[in-house]
Amino acid sequence: MTTLLDETLDAWADARRGVVAELKRVPPSQLHFRPEARAKSAAEIILHVVDTGLMWTGELTNPGGDFTRKSFQALIREYGTPVSRRPCNKTGFLRLLRNAHAISVRRIQDAGERAMLQTIRRFDGKYWTRLTWMQHGIAHEEYHRGQLALYVRLLGRTPALTKLIESGT
Repeated sequence: MTTLLDETLDAWADARRGVVAELKRVPPSQLHFRPEARAKSAAEIILHVVDTGLMWTGELTNPGGDFTRKSFQALIREYGTPVSRRPCNKTGFLRLLRNAHAISVRRIQDAGERAMLQTIRRFDGKYWTRLTWMQHGIAHEEYHRGQLALYVRLLGRTPALTKLIESGT
């Protein structure tokens, strides 16, 4: 039997695999492609996905966690990828996605389901259970997965999820 936490972690693993699959469809020479000047590049989207995942994991596993205790940017600085460890090529971005996810999953598993059923204050001052906040984090990651899929399409390639669906597997 699986727990609610196991199911949530499985959903996150699926979302992260999807981000990885879409990044694999981006040619290495196009990591810094932007569909328009104000948009993030694929590389910047990946760093954002990793850093926000590390941030919400860190805050959710902190017994005194509270998303209003610092600004969003300050929480990203606290938990995110140090500038000195940011990758510069596709292999590095793929490794960062996988390693950051593995570290985050271990942290959440170590905290346990009981901790994830406790409440935490959101950025807007309202409260959710930490498990519900995890679902929000997963939805955020799926949003950026969709962005990457669109970038792949704009680069003239078929997105990974579309290829998977079309193959029937």
